[in-house]
Amino acid sequence: MGMWVGRGRKARRCYGFDEIALVPGRITINPNDVDVKWKLRDVEFNIPILAAAMDGVVDSRFAIEMGKLGGLAVLNLEGVQTRYDDPQEAIDKIIDAQMQESTRVIQEVYSKPVQEELITKRIREIKAAGVKVAVSSIPMKAEHFGKIAQEAGADVFVVQSTVTTAKHYSTEYETVDFFKLRRHIGIPLIIGNCVTYETTLELMETGADALLIGVGPGAACTTRGVLGIGVPQVTATADAAAARDFYYKQTGRYVPVITDGGMSVGGDICKAFASGADAVMVGSSFSRAEEAPGKGYHWGMAMPHAALPRGTKIKTRVAGTLKQILFGPAELDDGSQNLVGALKTSMGNCGARNIREMQMTELIIAPAIKTEGKVFQQFQRVGMGK
Repeated sequence: MGMWVGRGRKARRCYGFDEIALVPGRITINPNDVDVKWKLRDVEFNIPILAAAMDGVVDSRFAIEMGKLGGLAVLNLEGVQTRYDDPQEAIDKIIDAQMQESTRVIQEVYSKPVQEELITKRIREIKAAGVKVAVSSIPMKAEHFGKIAQEAGADVFVVQSTVTTAKHYSTEYETVDFFKLRRHIGIPLIIGNCVTYETTLELMETGADALLIGVGPGAACTTRGVLGIGVPQVTATADAAAARDFYYKQTGRYVPVITDGGMSVGGDICKAFASGADAVMVGSSFSRAEEAPGKGYHWGMAMPHAALPRGTKIKTRVAGTLKQILFGPAELDDGSQNLVGALKTSMGNCGARNIREMQMTELIIAPAIKTEGKVFQQFQRVGMGK
């Protein structure tokens, strides 16, 4: 398996969203008749989309709105929301910084320590609105922050790092024991990020309730450029889904896989589900929502879910309200709005009544799928030609 890349050296061919397409089904279904719900342990969500734990995306207000719309937003426990009583002031300071000052300003903002009382405060703010609360921590702080979050009433705890494995070796610090963490955390536990069959399987064996799949595809993540590490999302998702299905056959326990990153438009999200995902985690699309604290700005970080800044700031236009991004009506023709509507329509055209059936959709390798016959869109600067 694989292709020769040099004498005695083979490499496996892997695929990203831009290289594949979905084949329409033998039957078609009214989009209003498809079911996009998904479950995390015994908790059911109306839409299979999570908002990433990025400071420019999720604050208490955004998490509440996302929850009311049927989704789940993850709050970063090591970001500005838990460092400042007025986190918007800190975010605005970053937004207003000149390009050449971005790195210094971000480092200054994140130098303030996390205030544990603010963890409890933020969780209770979201909880008071009657929606599910999800919070995120890096592995080193997981046991400590997990206890605080659980006592404050969090419904979901996410442990996330750039690359996560069930076994980690270090002579400098104590490593997280996911088996032990699972015993101490009674609420649903999501662990990430991973991209291989073997690691997915081993993390499922720790007792995780769901896994995040993806290393380096996010708009704010520099892992692939800096470290050269990553697997294109279609292949990563398919491999993880294969591990999930094998684990289910062996144990009878179904552990959802959540494709995390690399999706900016509805078509990418549809392809993630067809590749095997049970849900997706999206960041950049939501950062452009009117409710997002980042107000349409991106700033680069070494890892978007932790306080490890790396500088570059990019301004993007606001893409409407969160409701409009999720459910329309679409005012833009670039696929950035009505994400749930796009998913339902794609499922209907593929003949999939639910997410599990969408995972069985036929995939084809189609590297020219975005450019075939689109020359006039390029001239007119509409749709894919923008």
